[in-house]
Amino acid sequence: MKTKKLAKVLKALSHQKRLEMYLEVARHAEKDFKASARGCFVSDIMESLNIGAPTVSHHLKELTNADLITTERRGKFLVARAKKGTLKEARKVFSIIA
Repeated sequence: MKTKKLAKVLKALSHQKRLEMYLEVARHAEKDFKASARGCFVSDIMESLNIGAPTVSHHLKELTNADLITTERRGKFLVARAKKGTLKEARKVFSIIA
């Protein structure tokens, strides 16, 4: 992983609410196969973390730009999925120095 990309990932996860959102999306995918296939509804994130739509939108954009999640429209709903490959790449970098 290039240092520029790693810096983006770390910056995105350094904000408490973004980290909570990312963990919520990742946890949702781990619950069971059906949940990971459908993703995590953004409305569920808003409800569980008590965050308003504009704030969620901003944080989702930052997580997407850091290549940590993908989002997809399903009718009137927005679904988010964690991209585990990005964190695997970051872990490889840290395993070198650990």
